[in-house]
Amino acid sequence: MDLWYNSVSIFELLLKGMAIGVLASCLMGPIGILCIQRTLNKGRWYGFATGIGATVSDFFYAVITGFGMSFVAPLIEDAENMKWMKIIGAVTLFIFGIISYFSNPTKNKKERARNGKGTYWYNGWTSFLVTLSNPAIILLFTAAFAMFAFVVPEHPFEVCVGFLGIIIGALLWWFAFTFAIDKLRDRFSDHTIILINRVMGIIVVLLSLYILIGTCTDFYSLPDTSLPAHNILDA
Repeated sequence: MDLWYNSVSIFELLLKGMAIGVLASCLMGPIGILCIQRTLNKGRWYGFATGIGATVSDFFYAVITGFGMSFVAPLIEDAENMKWMKIIGAVTLFIFGIISYFSNPTKNKKERARNGKGTYWYNGWTSFLVTLSNPAIILLFTAAFAMFAFVVPEHPFEVCVGFLGIIIGALLWWFAFTFAIDKLRDRFSDHTIILINRVMGIIVVLLSLYILIGTCTDFYSLPDTSLPAHNILDA
């Protein structure tokens, strides 16, 4: 395990966490639609407060997923098992990307326009509850953690840095997302939302294929037990 860990720096874990945070946030769903609606109807910062609420909920599920995967530390210690986990994770994310591409996030718009904007706290709290009501996000985090070789058992400080990266990545996404929506509000329509959803789906599919091909190529190469498990950032 120490040999594998030596190939993973704290900075790499931070970058991986940020990538996972963006990945978990960018796939359009009910919370994405809610964020768009509130940004257009109430203002950018109300949309960003919605994103913060979603980030807190995602972080909650990420922690649950991380602690759950820490119990399978023996699998992570073995390079071959790690490759299989990354392959399964890449395939799972590929499926998420395909579903995202063909889904219509505008089909079920639930929030109607209200006379009042509500407080930032209200917008954040309600988005937290909406995101929390979808425990399927655990599947996405499990796939992402395996694909990025994110879990580092027995290294609590490094794990905390990685989870901090998830928060930073998610917040950066919602900050940029609400900024873009606010600037392009006159051009937003259901068609635009569907287009964004498809672009995000394509990006996830391409990312998963890139990692899947790289991992499979490494998997079928001649084994060298003197080397640690393949690091995703070296792919």
